[in-house]
Amino acid sequence: MQEEEKERPLSLEETFEQIEEVIARLEAEDITLEESFLEYNRGMKLLQHCNATIDQVEKKVLQINEDGGLDEF
Repeated sequence: MQEEEKERPLSLEETFEQIEEVIARLEAEDITLEESFLEYNRGMKLLQHCNATIDQVEKKVLQINEDGGLDEF
């Protein structure tokens, strides 16, 4: 079942939760410099995923508004 979870894309809510975890780790006093670089990179990838997902939704909403219907883009 873990393989199935790894293959499916994260929802926005799951991604936000993981970003919050990254922020908490970065704010921890006992984090090493190397760990902070790894967490920073992980956070940036998560933010890119959020941006891509939000862009897709925005395009769909904009198309619905322009057409007045439910056409897929």
